[in-house]
Amino acid sequence: MDNCPAASTFLTDSLELELETEWCSPPCFSCDFDHRGGGKHFSGESYLSSGSLKRVILNLDPLPTNFEEDTVEIFGIQWVTETALVNSSRVLFHLFRQQLYNLETLLQASSDFGKISTLHCKAHNIRQNCITFLHYVKVFIFRSLQVHSAESHVPVHPYETLEAQLPSVLVDELHGLLLYIGHLSELPTTNTGAFVNQNQTKFYPPSWHLLHLHLDIHWLVLEILHMLGEKLKQVVYSHQFMNLAGDNLTNVSLFEEHCENLLCDLINLSLNRYDKVRPSEALMSHHCSCPCIKELWVLLIHLLNHRSKWSLSESFWNWLNKLLKTLFEKSNDQRRSVLIVQPRDPLGFSWWIITHLASFYQFDRHGTPDEMRQMESNWNFVEELLKKSISVQDGILEEQLRMHLHCCLTLCDFWEPNIAIVTILWEYYSKNLNSSFSISWLPLKGLTYIIKSPLFMLEMVKTCCCDKQDHDLYKSSSSYTIFLCILAKVVKKAMKNNGPHPWKQVKGRIYSKFHQKRMEELTEVGLQNFFSLFLLLAAVAEVEDVASHVLGLLDFLKPTFKTSPLIWNGQMAFLLMYTQKNLDIGVLAEKFSNAFREKAKEFLVSKNDELGQRQTLWTLLSIYMDSVQEVFETSHCLHPSHEKLLNDGFSMLLRACQESELRTVLNFLQAVLARIRSMHQQLCQELQRENGDLVVQSSLSTKERHLAAVASALWRHFFSFLKSQRMSPIVPLSQLADAAADFTLLAMDLPSTAPSDLQPQPVTSMIQLFGWDDIIWPQVVARYLSHFLQNSMLCEALSHSGCVSFQALTVRSWIRCILQMYVKNLHVPDDSFIDRNPDQAVEKDYMEQLTELTRLLFKLSEVKNIFSKSQVEYLPIPEDPKKALVLFFEAVGITYGNLQTFSDKSAMVTKSLEYLGEILKYIKPYLGKKVSSAGLHLTYTMMGILVKSWALIFATSKAQKLLFRIIDCLLLPHTVLQQEKELPAPMLTAIQKSLPLYLQGMCIVCCQSQNPNAYLNQLLGNVIEQYIGRFLPASAHVLGVGQHPVLLALKNSASVPPMSLLKKCIVHVIRKSYFEFKGSLLPPRLASILAFILQLVKETNTDVSEIELLLPGVLKCLVLVSEPQVKRLATENLQCMVKACQVGSGGEPAAQLTSVFRQFIEDYGMRYDYQIYSILEAVAALDPQVVIHLVPALTQSLKNSEQKWGLGRNTAQREAYSKLLAQLGQVGQDEIQNLQNDHVESIL
Repeated sequence: MDNCPAASTFLTDSLELELETEWCSPPCFSCDFDHRGGGKHFSGESYLSSGSLKRVILNLDPLPTNFEEDTVEIFGIQWVTETALVNSSRVLFHLFRQQLYNLETLLQASSDFGKISTLHCKAHNIRQNCITFLHYVKVFIFRSLQVHSAESHVPVHPYETLEAQLPSVLVDELHGLLLYIGHLSELPTTNTGAFVNQNQTKFYPPSWHLLHLHLDIHWLVLEILHMLGEKLKQVVYSHQFMNLAGDNLTNVSLFEEHCENLLCDLINLSLNRYDKVRPSEALMSHHCSCPCIKELWVLLIHLLNHRSKWSLSESFWNWLNKLLKTLFEKSNDQRRSVLIVQPRDPLGFSWWIITHLASFYQFDRHGTPDEMRQMESNWNFVEELLKKSISVQDGILEEQLRMHLHCCLTLCDFWEPNIAIVTILWEYYSKNLNSSFSISWLPLKGLTYIIKSPLFMLEMVKTCCCDKQDHDLYKSSSSYTIFLCILAKVVKKAMKNNGPHPWKQVKGRIYSKFHQKRMEELTEVGLQNFFSLFLLLAAVAEVEDVASHVLGLLDFLKPTFKTSPLIWNGQMAFLLMYTQKNLDIGVLAEKFSNAFREKAKEFLVSKNDELGQRQTLWTLLSIYMDSVQEVFETSHCLHPSHEKLLNDGFSMLLRACQESELRTVLNFLQAVLARIRSMHQQLCQELQRENGDLVVQSSLSTKERHLAAVASALWRHFFSFLKSQRMSPIVPLSQLADAAADFTLLAMDLPSTAPSDLQPQPVTSMIQLFGWDDIIWPQVVARYLSHFLQNSMLCEALSHSGCVSFQALTVRSWIRCILQMYVKNLHVPDDSFIDRNPDQAVEKDYMEQLTELTRLLFKLSEVKNIFSKSQVEYLPIPEDPKKALVLFFEAVGITYGNLQTFSDKSAMVTKSLEYLGEILKYIKPYLGKKVSSAGLHLTYTMMGILVKSWALIFATSKAQKLLFRIIDCLLLPHTVLQQEKELPAPMLTAIQKSLPLYLQGMCIVCCQSQNPNAYLNQLLGNVIEQYIGRFLPASAHVLGVGQHPVLLALKNSASVPPMSLLKKCIVHVIRKSYFEFKGSLLPPRLASILAFILQLVKETNTDVSEIELLLPGVLKCLVLVSEPQVKRLATENLQCMVKACQVGSGGEPAAQLTSVFRQFIEDYGMRYDYQIYSILEAVAALDPQVVIHLVPALTQSLKNSEQKWGLGRNTAQREAYSKLLAQLGQVGQDEIQNLQNDHVESIL
């Protein structure tokens, strides 16, 4: 026993298990165990866990396996087990006190880490010796102490005499021992922490051992005194001591005196801790410094309550109440000599310690927590505390009251329900309903004094009714809210145990406090508290009775309060509670919907009135809508009363709303529509499952009728407004589309509920209104169609409804949505988007919607079929809708080109025109006075791609009319034909970029047209004529001219016949527009047109016939224009044309070229002979044969000139002509000789 243990020894919790070991360590107080996490509350060697308490209470052997040998070692000395206490009791107690003194002296030793191991072992051994002795006393009393009769006159043995005196000696010695050790609170400050070495062995300082030994002594003395009384069944008087009253000390009085002193010590220890506790942390801060103190409290509870059942002694609560009452006695009162320090807050401390001690009742005799264990209550004393807490004279503050009520709420969890505490508290709060119960320095986290919504009020009530409350209730709730929690808990518990009678008691108490005068006295805060109270009563008891009473009381309010948002919130909260409890809301719905109608009418009338009044009305209307939405979303099924909530007040409200308000109303509408559809789907599933039970089917049919009635109300009160606002800029477009889509799905689910103007096919009518109508905002159409295409059931229903063209109509709307993506920005100045990508000019949401619509549309069977036949790769689908549209146009054109039969082609043309619809109307907004660069670019590009891709389609007689309108509208509008008016720069830019597409497409149409159309050729010429000059650069740079859209059309054309036609048309236009000038009236930008012709000749395979048309003009420029740049370009053109003719004629001079020069000589030879010779010299350098063929004409022209002037031979002209002839070889020499011979003949 003297060995110092390295670790604590743990015994089994079973009390009935007989241990086979010779010696079992006796129980003691110990906190040397891991009690973190709450898994274990007491040490294994404690009085509870070891079963020691149970053996004492059941009067069993305290230690059945110990002290069984003849001798026992106590304080290092061997003693006879059965006689030691009788023969040497005073010696043993003296040795005991000596051991205590030795332990106390160890406290003065230095407790550095080097000595702690030695000190720990010494202190541990001393404590074990002392504990062993006291347990020996218990065992001796149980086993060996004999009860002697005082009336016996028979001589007895001296030992028997000593044995008869032992009980009194024990009382004396135990009393002396208690006087020696003093009070727990007098012990020096103890460090409960242990030193841990590298082997994880714990060493405690001597002060720790001394404290725990004192705890052992205090408890074991109580056990010994209790066992002494149980053993002797009589009072034992002390021989040496008297009590404070002058009476002889007995075992009973010593037990009571020690018990009282011990309780005072424990209370004092708790007081020391309470002084450091904040009210907000009261229930989270425990009053026990270590688990051993906690165990001592539990031991006292069990022992005192056990004694009170079998004797006249008092229970634990009576003991505690008696001591706590002394805390409230004033200093001048005659107080009992109770050694309790006067606390700063006796009331708060009493609440705090009672609440914590009440929780100890959950521990059984083994120290195991049992939450189902019946706990003995202390309501009588708590009621007194409660009265003190709400006493006005004492001036209790809110911050204190919260802590007191939080403790009371916790006690309601532990104990049986007590209606009296509700009555006491209600007396206080009924008089203070108008108080906010707030703490100035502590803002409330949960319940604010601005009620946000009916749902918020219900959530607050739900929180109050929770079985488990937040530990942070002090900060999150007012004392009034905690009172409501108490009320809810008490009423629920009482009704569960005793039926409705407790509720009738509470109801009578509460209802009696409200009458007309009291209702008129309520402020805004008071009304909030009023609603909180009655909503809680409705939640825990009779909701219909409470709601009816509340509605009656509200009639007593002042008129100013009757339209308060708070009143509406409170009333709607009752409506929600009815719904949650699945009660009929008919009466409430009738009353509230009528009030809503009146306020909606006022809102409509006040459309232009004062903003404040309008805002007040809107607040009330919003409360109603939010609550009705919650009703629908939480209702399991609909009843006729639900239809009452949707009256014509909504029709008036919609007409009065502005944009932001409309958003709220439409959100409400969408939520209700979604809920109705969800309930209909569930109903359909139930109908399918219950196809045999007629009763169930009848019930489900009734539910369906109720659903249909509500759906009809929505059509009646909402749809007409949506239909009338399809083009209104006020209604939020996205919500308009969403609501329309929801109504469309409702029409699919419940077609009979749709209005008559949508019948007989309401779904098709709805899509026509919001998806296919060209007057609707494209933003609405795109979003609406996305919803529509996402629903496979809806698409399938349309496919089987006879609406065979729904896919084509959807494609048409998609095309319109893309073409009109910039229409909404027409009111924004065009220069706002100078530094931005054109796509950034479109709202991000709209672009995302278009992308989604494109993805869904490309899944349509008709669209997939087109791409399949055209073999155009479209996967993955382009994220840019414009690119997707280009792919679609191209795919349609290719598909048409691949068709073979006339009937297929005719059907394809019809379908293609159906895709386009009134496409010119879609782009018309961009062609007005408001200019959008991005819109014009999109329009001209897409229409150009359309003209080119669908050229074969436009070549048909069905489609040519549309082509003519496109050309007239986009390329030949009136502004273009009026030369004095300049086109807007953005339009001109758009035309310049897209003109090649139009020209190429028009040429294909001209070549492939089923019937030759002179008007189409004329249109082509007019387009070239209008734009060939508009896009000529101001200065004749070849690079600038090379990017001319007309030339680009020739370069990019892949088809030879259309290119030839286009080139021919260009040549005719140039000749007509630029080369038919006379004299000095030169056409504008003559140099630029010559540069254009030069590029034309260089970059295309120019035909000799085309050169034949252009060459006269070029020669004309060389003769008549003196501007150097014109002459240079004309010369270059002449050279290129001559070379082109050489290539075209295989090296032989073209007859057409010769005839052109011959006509040129004929026209200008008389006046511009020198210029002609110079020009022909250049030609001769390239192709002498051309000039050789012209020699007769040149000679004749020379002679005609000399004859005309009548001056004879023109020597200068002849010399110039001879110079030309000299370049022609032998033919030229011969002609020179002929001219000389002619001269000699003329002389002769």
